[in-house]
Amino acid sequence: QLRLVESGGGSVQAGGSLTLSCAASGYPMEYFYFAWFRRTPGTGRDGVACISINGSERSYGLFVKGRFTISRDDAKKTVYLQMDNLQPEDTGIYYCTADRAFCWGTMDEGQGTQVTVSS
Repeated sequence: QLRLVESGGGSVQAGGSLTLSCAASGYPMEYFYFAWFRRTPGTGRDGVACISINGSERSYGLFVKGRFTISRDDAKKTVYLQMDNLQPEDTGIYYCTADRAFCWGTMDEGQGTQVTVSS
């Protein structure tokens, strides 16, 4: 089981950028898929992005529309979510997950970090 701790959230104006980090500990992260989800007031839970074990495959929610990029650095034991052109509807709690079998799996979850976008 991995322990996941997110950071990097904050408040930005529409059009701004944030980079979220998810630090993994407790087990070698190279055995896991990772994903970012978010909980928003309007839509509940959304799958934001996921990345394969070797980092070669990435998948994004339809609402991302090319604005976000997921990446991983196994040496630093960290997964990142670069978010550009943020909009008010992106406001929510962003959390990362890890899974041994599925890109969008949620075997382990972090507590999340708040992202607030003002218009």
